[in-house]
Order: sequence, then structure tokens, then C-alpha cells
Amino acid sequence: MFTLIKREIEDHIAYFIGAIILSAVLTALLTSAIYYDDPDERLVFIGLSIPVIVVLIIGFSGMGVSQMYTDRSRKISAFLSGLPVTRAKILAARIITGILAILIVILPQIITAKLLCNLFAPPIPIVSKIIFDISIVTFLTAFACYCLGLQTGWTSSRITPTLGGLVLTCILVPLILIKGFGLHIKVILVLFIFASLICIWQKFKSTAL
Repeated sequence: MFTLIKREIEDHIAYFIGAIILSAVLTALLTSAIYYDDPDERLVFIGLSIPVIVVLIIGFSGMGVSQMYTDRSRKISAFLSGLPVTRAKILAARIITGILAILIVILPQIITAKLLCNLFAPPIPIVSKIIFDISIVTFLTAFACYCLGLQTGWTSSRITPTLGGLVLTCILVPLILIKGFGLHIKVILVLFIFASLICIWQKFKSTAL
């Protein structure tokens, strides 16, 4: 399994480099927003973070597409299936790699937010809960977009599935703004992810390699 994950990381190292760069940008914007007292200046930094977040969401969808498209075009799974490796392990390694890329972006933001709150915010339990809720919803949103990429990426085209990530972004972002970061949006995202994973597995195990 470790070898499979390592191969996935090496084949899609550009996405990991992009995740590190964008994570650093978000961390800098978050830190800058906290250090400024003027609400208008804070809004500027928050506004700058929105396109970065959109790029990340579309990027995770593109990563899922790239993994499946590369597999299909290069017959990678067909080659691996000749080794003592099952399709379940191949797909699991792929999904674990996607989760690692998402965590590279999200974990630094969580750590930074916690540190800044400990330094500047009063010790109110609700602040920690808000950070937790936002982190969970952000992870689920990114993972949902990644699953969409995996689900639609097993095609002869790389462009069309990636555009699907843009459509999903246009649906999820307003939905999050309406529902907030509470239980309802978490349930919706978990159900979407669960259904997507079932579809991904059904397609992956039934499609000829």
C-alpha cells in the first residue's frame, strides 16, 4: 500500500506542490487579516482568500480527474493488476493520496487559526467550536470535489470532468453560505461523498482496465 501511495504522489507531485504554495498563501492572508485592526482592511484579505479557495476546490477536482485520466491513458491499473495488487488497494491508495493533498492545505490553516485565537481572542469555547466546524466543512467540501473528479475522470477527455468541478463549486459555495457550517451542510456533504464513493467503486471494479 505504501508503494502504491508513493507512486500516486510521484505521478501527481505538481498538485502537491500547488497545495503547499496555496496553503502558504492562505496562511499569510489569514495571519495578515488578524493583525489588522481596521475591519475594511481585514475584508480585503478575506476577499483575496476567496479566489484562492475556489482555485483549491477546482484543483482537487482536477486532481481526481488527472488520477483517473492518467490511469486510463497509460493503462496503469492494467499493469498493476498483473501484480499481487487488488483493484480495491489501487483505488484506496488513490483516495488516500487525495486526502493527504487536502490535509496539506487544511491542517496549516487549522493550526494557524488556533494559534492566532489563543493569542488574540478571549478564551471563549465557542471560538474553538467555530474553527472546528469551518475546518470540517472545508475538508468535506474539498473531498466532495475530489470525489467528483474521480467519479467523472474515467473518460477519454480531461477537460469536461474538470468543468464539472467548476459547476459543483458554483453549487456548493452558495449552499454553504445559505446553510452555514452547521449539521445540515455536513450531512449533505457526507451523503454526497458516500454516494460518490459507491459510484466510483462500482465504475472502477466493472470497467475493463
